Amino acid sequence: MKILISDSFDASLPKRLEAFGEVTTDLAEAHVLLIRSKTKVTQELADRAPNLKLVIRGGVGLDNVDKEVCKAKGIKVMNTPAASSVAVAEMAMAFMLAIPARLIEAHTAMKAGQFPKSELKRTECFQKTLGLIGCGAIATEVARRAQAFGMKVIGYDPFLTSHPVAELKTLDEVLAQADFISCHTPLTDQTKGMFNAERFRQMKDGVILINTGPRSWWRPTWPRPWPRARCGPTARTCGSAIPRPRTAPCSAPRTSSWPPTSAAAARRTSCASATP
Repeated sequence: MKILISDSFDASLPKRLEAFGEVTTDLAEAHVLLIRSKTKVTQELADRAPNLKLVIRGGVGLDNVDKEVCKAKGIKVMNTPAASSVAVAEMAMAFMLAIPARLIEAHTAMKAGQFPKSELKRTECFQKTLGLIGCGAIATEVARRAQAFGMKVIGYDPFLTSHPVAELKTLDEVLAQADFISCHTPLTDQTKGMFNAERFRQMKDGVILINTGPRSWWRPTWPRPWPRARCGPTARTCGSAIPRPRTAPCSAPRTSSWPPTSAAAARRTSCASATP
């Protein structure tokens, strides 16, 4: 069996794969393709891989894999849903702590030689309501951490009837009640562009929006003007394949945070198994 490592993984991976087969650099002879976010498994790629039998994505989402193409060619698709759950959850919590504490503005001001101690009014996560959109593995890890900070956790997930941490509600109820909204949905036809101007109007004034997943709730064109009176700071991670939208909230509140995707690069002491 020949294995092609298409994207950046831990440097020790090729050595560890020797127990399963031979690592190759030739797509045409590969039986297994290991990817992360950069490589797109499309019709064109599949046509250049006549021997390909298995695609494994190191991560949760599969929006960079054309599953219909793989199905038609008899290529099995798997992911590693537990591999980055804790890292991404911690990234979401980092946003929830940094934004209301005004750390971004304070850090920028201090670097500019200012000392805005009394000017920056902060708030706390304690006794605030966190609304989760999608309540899978990552959202569950976020919920556990938010609960430890004294937050009330509610969530919306059309596929669940109960949750170990979050109180499940309708989407309308979550949007209306949450002080923080953290999005953890996969990118599907149903979730793509699910947030529009009408959804924003349902939210509390000053709500903090956090998205550490794919562009599941970004509309092709954001509400214009950006609803500052309704929405507070926004935080999301940006992968190299996801250009920063020119009309998105980077031009909105200055406390918005758009760091590059880094949670998936966090080192783990345990290995997660691939899941179809």
